[in-house]
Amino acid sequence: MAIIYHILFSLFITVLSFFSPATDGGKNTKTTENIDTTRLLYNQCNLDGKLDYGIFEDVLEGLAELEFDNENLVSIIDFSKPSTEKRLFVIDLKNQKLLHHTLVAHGKNSGLNEAKKFSNTNRSLQTSLGIYSTAEPYMGKHGFSLRLDGLERGFNDNARKRAIVIHGAEYVSTDFIEDHGRLGRSWGCPAIPPELTTDIINLIKGGSCLYIYADDENYLSKSILSD
Repeated sequence: MAIIYHILFSLFITVLSFFSPATDGGKNTKTTENIDTTRLLYNQCNLDGKLDYGIFEDVLEGLAELEFDNENLVSIIDFSKPSTEKRLFVIDLKNQKLLHHTLVAHGKNSGLNEAKKFSNTNRSLQTSLGIYSTAEPYMGKHGFSLRLDGLERGFNDNARKRAIVIHGAEYVSTDFIEDHGRLGRSWGCPAIPPELTTDIINLIKGGSCLYIYADDENYLSKSILSD
């Protein structure tokens, strides 16, 4: 939590320097009252036109309310978008950079091209929404993978029991989209392109924030972010 406040404060001070009182007779046409440091961070990370600003605000709220070992990086999956669009964002908040913007699959029983149904239940083969903490990588049946701990009771806290992990999958590719009009689907895991798996997992492992979002009324009304 302290890190995210430090990042926002540093951005505020940077912008404040541009709007310091002018020396030419005290004429200063701008004030700091309307400086939005969250919006500035959003723009610095090159998210405009790619990720809805409200989702980015939610992530910063989650960082402020919960404890993460690594608050420099956040990952966002926007399942309000169809699978044919790039829905995964890996963001370096400290250096204000968008590190990855790529495809990601949803669960088989959540929908075809669009994810519409979500579950925290074992064997549902559906995606679970909410805020997660990334955990330890391991070698499994899908190769190099990353375990996730769900932090929202009733929405994703069964992630460990369900073996909901980040892993690579051949069905997450532009070639698959060209052949089928959509991505392939997982058994509930956020599956990503195989060629990016090692890089992304090594970046976000060990206690960073992952936020899986969708326009789901039940989740949005009851999430820890709705308070």
